[in-house]
Amino acid sequence: DMAEWADRNGFTTVNFGEHHVSDTGYCPSPLIACGAVAGRTRRIRMRPNILIAPLYDPIKLAEDTAVLSLASGGRFDLAIGGGYRDVESRMFGKDPKARWKDWGEIATLLLTAWTGEPFGYQGRTLRVLPKPDPRPQLTMGGSTPAAARRAARLSDGFALPFDHALWQPFREECLALGKPDPGPPQPLGPVFLWVAEDVEAAWQMLTPHILSQIAEYGKFTTEAYGEAAGPYAGVVDAVAVRQNPAYRVVTPDEAVEMAQGIGPSGLLLFNPLMGGIPPHEAWRMLRLLESKVMPRLP
Repeated sequence: DMAEWADRNGFTTVNFGEHHVSDTGYCPSPLIACGAVAGRTRRIRMRPNILIAPLYDPIKLAEDTAVLSLASGGRFDLAIGGGYRDVESRMFGKDPKARWKDWGEIATLLLTAWTGEPFGYQGRTLRVLPKPDPRPQLTMGGSTPAAARRAARLSDGFALPFDHALWQPFREECLALGKPDPGPPQPLGPVFLWVAEDVEAAWQMLTPHILSQIAEYGKFTTEAYGEAAGPYAGVVDAVAVRQNPAYRVVTPDEAVEMAQGIGPSGLLLFNPLMGGIPPHEAWRMLRLLESKVMPRLP
């Protein structure tokens, strides 16, 4: 329903993450979710961001994404990553140590398979049909300079990093390869943005859900790196949440000011159901966005 609302109101993209072995019921099937959106929308693009590619059979992934691209009228894109949680790899019987290699090979395979032409793979000749036309845009995610450079070599782009420092190695590698200059990183709003008339009341409602999300991602990153990372590091209580620039609750006037500040090429992200936010609260926010913010933007 919310994707259909976003489609009517000129949003550009709806993203779906992917995680497994999650106590909160994190969406494990972004391709299915994108298919549901395709059936209810006409203009908005849809994208798993980020699909954990090494968990999939690569040939079946090429087939499923080709069909999804055609079924959506060419509005499907794909951002892939290698994953970072060993428990997810083990759930699917995959070797966690092989995910870096598998991730790169899957990117190359998808771009080859989507041509619809025969190709060699593991000693056999394959052909994946139907051919998506146009094919999905393939981007690669990652949290290291090496991942950024690999994205430049093997895909159409680097899935938008919140750490702008990672954009520079991606851009440098594109130029070294003779590819078009991707330019500077896209200006971004906060990781989580909420619009409310009564900011204090909104914070009171949202804080338990934000803390739930921080706790879950903190657990994920601690599993992988030994400590919480990114915007989920160091935030442990309600006071700190309000001080973290990744999470913003603003009035309609402040939202307009924020949009104007990041400029016409900037990106505002909305996650209205994050951490189990009640749908009726999410709809209240979206209606306010529709009535008091969007009419004042280009």
